[in-house]
Amino acid sequence: MTNERPFVCTAPSKILPPWHKCNTSNARCVALPPGADTRYSHAMSDDLFASQQKASADYNASSIEVLEGLEPVRRRPGMYVGGTDERALHHLAAEVLDNAMDEAVAGHATRIEISLEPGNRLTIVDNGRGIPVDPHPKFPDKSALEVILSTLHSGGKFDGKAYATSGGLHGVGVSVVNALSSDTVVEVARNKALYRQRFSRGITLGPLEHLGGTPNRRGTSVSFVPDDQIFGPELHFKPARLHKLARSKAYLFAGVEIRWKCAAELISDDTPAEAVFQFPGGLADHLREQISGRECATADFFSGTQDFPGVDQGRVEWAVSWPLWSDGSYSWYCNTIPTPDGGTHEAGLRAALVKGIRSYGEMVSQKKAKEITAEDIMTGSELMLSVFIREPQFQSQTKDRLTSPDAAILVEKAVRDHFDHFLSNNTERGKALLAYVIERMEERLARKAEREVKRKTATSARKLRLPGKLTDCSSDDPKGTEIFIVEGDSAGGSAKQARDRKTQAILPIRGKILNVASATTQKIAANSEIADLIQALGCGTRKDCVPDNLRYERVVIMTDADVDGAHIATLLMTFFFQEMPDLVRRGHLYLAQPPLYRLTVGAKSLYAMDDADRARIEAGPFKGKNVDVSRFKGLGEMNPMQLRETTMDPKTRQMIRITLPQEYEERAGVKDLVDRLMGNNPAHRFAFIQENAARVDEEAIDA
Repeated sequence: MTNERPFVCTAPSKILPPWHKCNTSNARCVALPPGADTRYSHAMSDDLFASQQKASADYNASSIEVLEGLEPVRRRPGMYVGGTDERALHHLAAEVLDNAMDEAVAGHATRIEISLEPGNRLTIVDNGRGIPVDPHPKFPDKSALEVILSTLHSGGKFDGKAYATSGGLHGVGVSVVNALSSDTVVEVARNKALYRQRFSRGITLGPLEHLGGTPNRRGTSVSFVPDDQIFGPELHFKPARLHKLARSKAYLFAGVEIRWKCAAELISDDTPAEAVFQFPGGLADHLREQISGRECATADFFSGTQDFPGVDQGRVEWAVSWPLWSDGSYSWYCNTIPTPDGGTHEAGLRAALVKGIRSYGEMVSQKKAKEITAEDIMTGSELMLSVFIREPQFQSQTKDRLTSPDAAILVEKAVRDHFDHFLSNNTERGKALLAYVIERMEERLARKAEREVKRKTATSARKLRLPGKLTDCSSDDPKGTEIFIVEGDSAGGSAKQARDRKTQAILPIRGKILNVASATTQKIAANSEIADLIQALGCGTRKDCVPDNLRYERVVIMTDADVDGAHIATLLMTFFFQEMPDLVRRGHLYLAQPPLYRLTVGAKSLYAMDDADRARIEAGPFKGKNVDVSRFKGLGEMNPMQLRETTMDPKTRQMIRITLPQEYEERAGVKDLVDRLMGNNPAHRFAFIQENAARVDEEAIDA
C-alpha cells in the first residue's frame, strides 16, 4: 500500500494529452487531501471560465439605447397602431377624429370637417375649444400644443377634469400620428387668435407661429400626410373607408354635424365627393337605415338611451332589431371608439336581453323560455351598442376590446328595465319576439341533437356524424334531394328560409375555401371548411370516394353573381375535380344561376342574369317603359321569396351541370389546365392571361 497522495490537474481537460498522468513534476498538478474522491478529478478541476469565449468587445454600456421623444413610435409602430398595413394607416385618421369627437361629446364642439386631398393629405377640423397654446408649466420653453404633439403620454384626459368621458386615455394618439407622418400642420383658433405649428416625422420644424386675429373662428385643425417610409409608397387612404368612418361617428353622437369632402380624382367607386352627416336619432336612425324595409320579428325595434347613476358617470345607447332572414351584424362602441371584439359592455347587453326574455317567457307561462341562451336572442340580430364611461380600460392601444369591469353591470342594469317594458307594454310584440327566439332555440337544440343522426343512404344505414352548420333535409332517400353549398351565413340564412325542407339541405361555407390544387394533403386534411363539406357529402375522397354513398342526388354550388362568387365557385369546382372526380363524371355537380338584376315596371318584375340579359329585357318586354333596375349585391341581399323563385325552385330556376366531356374522360388535359391556372406557379397563370387577353370584351368586364 502506497502512501502517495493523489494529485489533480488544474489544466483544462481539453488540452491534456491522452497519456497525461498527474504527478509532482507537472506544475499544474496539485495534491489532494487524504481520502478525496479522485473519480472526477479531471472534470472537476477544469477552469470553468477558461472554456468560455471572450466577451464581445462591442457589447458594453454604449450598446444600450435610450429612445427619446417619438423615436419609439417610429421604431415599433405596431405597438401603437397595430402594424403598417391599411388598417393601421386608417387608424391614424381615427385617432385624430376621436380627439375631435371628444370635444363634441364634452359639449364644446358642434361641427367636424374631414377633407381628403391629393398627395394623401387628410385634414380634420373641429370648432371646439382649440388645443391650449400657452407655455406648459413643466416645459416653459414649449407651448402646450408642442408638448401634446411631440411627447408621448401627454394630454388633458388623464384626470377627467377636462373630459368626463373620452376615447383618449394614454395621451399617445395625436403624438403617434405626428410621429408616423412626413408632414403635420396644426392650426389652433383660440381666444380670437390663430396659431400654427409644423412637424415632420415627430420633429418640431419651428416655433409656434402667431398668424393674427380670427374673431369668428375657434377650434383645432390637424392636417397630416402619412409617412411612406413607414407605410410604403403604395398605401393610401381609401375614400370609402374614411366616408364610412365619418358617417358612423355622426350616428354615435346626435349633437354633432360631420362634413365630408374628398377630391373627385381620388374616388373610384360610388363614394360621394361631399356629404353632411347629422342624425338626431343617433343609433336608432342608423339601424332604421340599415334595416331598410326588411321584415323583422317585431314591427318596432328595441332602442333607447339611459344615463348611468351619479353625476357625469356616462350613459348607454342601444338599438336592436331581429330581421327574419339575416346572419346579423354587431357594432360595439365605447366613447365613440369602435370595439370590434366587443368586451364587457357587450356582456352586459347580452345578460340584459337573455334575462329579460326569459323573465317574459315565465310571465306568459312559456316553459321553454328557461332554456333560452344569449345565442338564441342575438344570432341573426342587427345590434348596435354605444357606451360613454369614465376612464375606460381597453385591451390594447388599438382599443379593439373593452375590459372595464364596471361596464357589464352598468349596461345590464340600464338596458334591462327598458327591455322589460319593451316586451310587456305591447303583448303582441312581446309574444312575437318570444316566438322568434324560441324558434332559434329549437333550431340550436335540433342542430345539437343532429350532430349524430341516422340517415339511410343507398348502401348504408350506419350512423353519421354531420357538421353542426349543415341544415339537413328531412328525406331519408337520397333520390330527389340536393345540397346547396352557399357563401357565408347571410346567404345561408336566406337559403334556409327559401328551401324545400324535405328535399333541400344548406351548407354555408366561410368565404373562399382552400385552393386544393396548390395545397398539400396535410393542409387539405386540416382545413375545417373542406372537412365539413366532405363530412356532409358522406362519400369519401380520392381513392376512397364511393359515389354510391353520396347522401344527395345533386350537389349545387350557389355563390354570388359577381367576380368573388365566380372565384369561390372555381375553387369549389377545383375541389370536386381533384378530390371527388367520380361525382363530376356521374353528373352530380351543378352550378346555380342567381340573377344579377331585377327589373320592375309597375307590379311586374323580371330577372336578368347579366348585362346582356338585362339589355334583352329592356329591348323586349319592357321596351319604352320606365324600368326600375336594382342590382343584387349578393345572395344575402335577396329575400327568401326571391331566392326561391329565381335560384332554388326546380320549376323556375336555371342550373348548369358541371361535367367532364367524353374527350376528357382521362382527365389529363383538364388536369393540366387546372394545374396551370390553380397551381403553385403564378407564371403559368400570367402566360394564360397574356395568351387570352385579346379575346376579352372590355365592356363585359365587371369593374
